[in-house]
Amino acid sequence: MALRLCLVTPFAWSQPHDVNEHVEGVAKELRTLGHSVTILASSNRARDIAAGRRALLDGLEAEIVALGPAMPISRRSRIGVPVGARANLSLALSLGRFDVVHGFEPGLPSLSYLALRDAQGLAVATFMSPERLSYPPGRAQRDRLLGRLDALVSTSDETAEAAALRFPGHYEVISEGVDPQLFRSGRKRNLIVVEWRPTERALVRGVLRELAELPEWELLLLRTKPLTGRPTIPRVLRERVHVRTARDGPARAPLLAEASIFVPAVDGLGRVRLEAAASGCAIASPPGAREQPELYGAEAARLAENADYRRRKAERARSEVEGQTFAAVAHELDELYQSLAKRRHRTPDQTDPLRGRPWILADLHMHTSWSHDCAVDPADLIMYAEANGLGAIAVTDHNTFGGALETVELARDHELVVIPGEEIKTDGQGEVIGLFLQEEIPRGLSFADTVEAIKEQGALVYLPHPFDRLHSIPEPATLQRHLADIDVFEVYNARLLFEAYNEEALRFARKYNLTAGAGSDAHVLQGVGTGALRMRAFEGAEEFLLSLRSAQVLRRPRSLVYLQSLKWMAQAKERVR
Repeated sequence: MALRLCLVTPFAWSQPHDVNEHVEGVAKELRTLGHSVTILASSNRARDIAAGRRALLDGLEAEIVALGPAMPISRRSRIGVPVGARANLSLALSLGRFDVVHGFEPGLPSLSYLALRDAQGLAVATFMSPERLSYPPGRAQRDRLLGRLDALVSTSDETAEAAALRFPGHYEVISEGVDPQLFRSGRKRNLIVVEWRPTERALVRGVLRELAELPEWELLLLRTKPLTGRPTIPRVLRERVHVRTARDGPARAPLLAEASIFVPAVDGLGRVRLEAAASGCAIASPPGAREQPELYGAEAARLAENADYRRRKAERARSEVEGQTFAAVAHELDELYQSLAKRRHRTPDQTDPLRGRPWILADLHMHTSWSHDCAVDPADLIMYAEANGLGAIAVTDHNTFGGALETVELARDHELVVIPGEEIKTDGQGEVIGLFLQEEIPRGLSFADTVEAIKEQGALVYLPHPFDRLHSIPEPATLQRHLADIDVFEVYNARLLFEAYNEEALRFARKYNLTAGAGSDAHVLQGVGTGALRMRAFEGAEEFLLSLRSAQVLRRPRSLVYLQSLKWMAQAKERVR
């Protein structure tokens, strides 16, 4: 299935960067698989920004869209994107109608973070370096972002471990990828390439010390970052030691093609190591070298002196990189995207099978005196609901089914439809409502066991206030695992303190085509009907779901302070009695 994909990088497209190389290589291969891929980035080139503006005016028909000028990304900054670029990003996401928005290094204040936060479609985040995990600083912001992510990807086990501390979840480890056409083994000579970092002097000293004992070998100190200084080279070695700056793949390819040995920096770029392996270099990376950088020099000397050992190491490195080409990475990402797309519920038939039925108002979430925190008598509830024009209500008491049964019995001589339900507290994963239940379900089961118990009765799974962070709620991973089991997703709860929680639920429901529900969550009579649905009259659970296809959410809010005060007063009276 061809998808419309959006890849977002936090770094300026006008400057060489390993993240941009990864994005560009993956995008090219994903296009060969039949997907439509748009790259969103910033740029400091005037022609890129002008082309980006034209693309936005033309409906985003471009492979790369520069949304605005690049700004320095500070770990302490709360604003890493200009206002104009933010506006262009919102416009691009709206115009693109992307199936998947894939942001790279969202742990920085950047376009990637904003794109994943505001994406309306499926969202995937890739973390590529343990050094880029400082944003957002607040846990509430990180939880909000995690709630909108559908998959977490890392390019190494080390990065996944570091990222999981700030963004908990399951990480798919997918290689950075390399272009096998660009990086190929050439005619090798006695050349050692060291990825140079100005902070890793012990590593360079160790290699230079060994080079003095290898008169037939030369050394190339390779700078892959912007110019930050020049290493100190002993006078006796200056004719055999060279310094080159190569910040992108095309510049590094000819150097690595003729190198026999590659020494990676302790905190170097994983991409450069992949490129060296694909170029047929023997990688000098002995165990314990991170703690003792001098060991890099000893390993390089051993490789230089032993041709058979050097050949075996080069062949091993080449074999390891065979499955890490950009094409292989694109296939892995394609499988991930397709699996995420399957999570969406099927778009229901747009015809209204109950169009001949009258419209009624239904409140799908309320409580009676059987709940520990409510004092509403079932008989009073029926009279109040009918007096306020409701045609159907769902009684969903906390961890008890008696109130629903009593209300159903009392309503037999009334036109009001009562759906028997229960709001069940799970073991640490929020609450789940069962609608059209026949028996009580005990509290304290796991989320999965609670859902299974509801399904065993032929009842419906209704998820209440799923993003109300003032209460216990399911983790994002739990929600995603059980998307197929959710029959109705509450997108409006009249009793929530912050409307943003309802908006988050509505966004989630739209992303996965979930059937929307609404309720008052009333604990006092005055709250009944403050959240409701206008839907077709129904009989039974099957028609109820059909009716929800064409239902409209009605918001009839009252002061939450007023309703909460009435609840506390009722509870106080009960305690006095």
